[in-house]
Amino acid sequence: MKRFVISMIVMMSMTVAFAENEENEAANSTAAYEMKVNMHSLSRALNLSRDQYDFVEDAMNAFTADLMSIATTDGADRKAMVNNAILKNLNATHGILTRAQYRKYVMLLNTTMNNRGLNK
Repeated sequence: MKRFVISMIVMMSMTVAFAENEENEAANSTAAYEMKVNMHSLSRALNLSRDQYDFVEDAMNAFTADLMSIATTDGADRKAMVNNAILKNLNATHGILTRAQYRKYVMLLNTTMNNRGLNK
């Protein structure tokens, strides 16, 4: 009887540990899609004019909205949806930024996406 009780305690604790790990993984994967952009820092890094600032801010707001909608979806096409959101954002910003600003923007966006684990 003593062995049975100890076995049940071990099995229940293992189950709780696995369930907690799954909840943490789900939260982390959703958190990766939640992006808050500090536009002041981005503006300083890219040396944006006021018009460029407004346009890039609108593009980043649309991009973060796209990422949040992707976070709620399930399935294997999530990666394709992220790539489409990135391309949409890059197309939106390409016309307004100078060549040097755009290159720096692409580098910053790529680094951010890699750090979040969304560019696999």
